[in-house]
Amino acid sequence: MNLSRLVKSFRHAWRGLVHTFSFHQNLRIHISAAAAVSILGFLLKISLLEWTAILIAIFLVLVAEMVNTSIEEIINLVKEDHHERARIAKDAAAGMVLLATIFAVVIGLIVFIPYLK
Repeated sequence: MNLSRLVKSFRHAWRGLVHTFSFHQNLRIHISAAAAVSILGFLLKISLLEWTAILIAIFLVLVAEMVNTSIEEIINLVKEDHHERARIAKDAAAGMVLLATIFAVVIGLIVFIPYLK
């Protein structure tokens, strides 16, 4: 195993996270929502199983947002002018984020509604 290559890989991954956070509003929105949900989880002292569900939902949304950003950037690089197939790919990627977000909201409701009654 080449330690130098491993360090470079982590550096590239970190740079991708920082870039996406810095230049893409949606990731900042998702991270803000994740922070709010995490604070609520600590305040309500949710169980380990509930934390597991919440964390899976949070990271699913964040990963979907990163994949969506990657797809959009690749399409922008390859196709500068409007193309129907490029629009479809971008819309499908955005739909992936929407599905992940709906899943996260449902998980949040399942976990938190019993605590708020």
